Amino acid sequence: MSSFLIEGGRLLEGEITPQGAKNEALQVLCATLLSAEPVRIQNIPMIADVQTQIDLLRRVGVRITEHGRGDMTFQADAIDLSFLHSEEFLQMSARLRGSIMLVGPLVARFGEAVISKPGGDKIGRRRVDTHFLGMEALGAQVKYDADRGLFHVTADHLKGTYMLLDEASITGTANIIMAAVLAEGTTTIYNAACEPYIQQLCRMLNSMGARISGIASNLLTIEGVKSMGGTTHRILPDMIEVGSFIGLAAMVGNGITIKDVAYEQLGIIPHTFRRMGITLERRGDDIFVPRHEHYQIESFIDGSFMTFYDAPWPGLTPDLLSVLLVVATQAKGSVLIHQKMFESRLFFVDHLIDMGAQIILCDPHRAVIVGHNNEIGLRPSKMSSPDIRAGIALLIAALSANGRSTISNIQQIDRGYETIDVRLNALGARITRID
Repeated sequence: MSSFLIEGGRLLEGEITPQGAKNEALQVLCATLLSAEPVRIQNIPMIADVQTQIDLLRRVGVRITEHGRGDMTFQADAIDLSFLHSEEFLQMSARLRGSIMLVGPLVARFGEAVISKPGGDKIGRRRVDTHFLGMEALGAQVKYDADRGLFHVTADHLKGTYMLLDEASITGTANIIMAAVLAEGTTTIYNAACEPYIQQLCRMLNSMGARISGIASNLLTIEGVKSMGGTTHRILPDMIEVGSFIGLAAMVGNGITIKDVAYEQLGIIPHTFRRMGITLERRGDDIFVPRHEHYQIESFIDGSFMTFYDAPWPGLTPDLLSVLLVVATQAKGSVLIHQKMFESRLFFVDHLIDMGAQIILCDPHRAVIVGHNNEIGLRPSKMSSPDIRAGIALLIAALSANGRSTISNIQQIDRGYETIDVRLNALGARITRID
């Protein structure tokens, strides 16, 4: 198990560029299965989860040509469906939650998909009902083998229909869209997720010949087509990395510029950090965060203290609540973090409490943070990363703490942040990777 050794208490400065969006990459990679023609994807983040997804595609028969780092062409013209039934495929797919998005394109084009119950972060229950209810609405048959923990989905013929999703699941919406583009007739999806990742997927599919309207809304209309062609697609910058770097710059920055952020796609993220008292300067498509000796959390108009909670787009993404929580530990004022979607995601605050943070974990979903106003620094500590987003939050905390900290289980961080130690060391951090 690998670890990070962090020499904290150093101010960081310079420029950093966010990687391609992890969540978008996992979707558009699966979409390459919808066509036998070449599909070129650029700005692919070469992180652990994405590389596992690419390996799954390669093993199932997709031909992959590399043009440079993060720039690849995928051609799914010789798919081996027998590999889906192998133990190797089931074990690989079980390690990655994004593998479930193979189902939609496989069923739409080949009439069959087998997938293990997906893995990923240990952040509480993450049900997959929306995916399979959508497949059944389109005419597929879904069988679950509880003993082996796998789903078998088959369909002789998919037919468009109206559906109201039981939740605005991002991956569920993506899966249903990819199945519906090759279904006969028209599919209408209401309560669809409309995050930038979904918008990007829809635009890519339209460039391949799909007919999707209502993009950027929660009501999508998809007119099925008989086949799909090739295209070239560029993945957006990762807005979760952008938000993580804003938090990093506020706590330990001495002037940091975040380059090429696709500012118009960040939604409420810049506004949320400003409500934390953090100064952001938009410079073209870059964000500059100056040094903050102090920053003060806003209060609501009636004087009650601030609450941040996750919500479907255009609300605040749950993936940034861990970062906001850490940043709040050194703010002036108090804030309530309400993590509505996952009941285990706040448990990492025990590590921050050990570092001297003033946090009350009210229940699995809510935590109250009383900021130190940079008057009492966090203490160095030994800790373990439970998931991707908690991992980056703990790394920010360790960089702010004077002294030597250790974070183990950094495979979780590597799943979402590409060579994060190398990139932060270029800003002046001292992070040593220990294998």
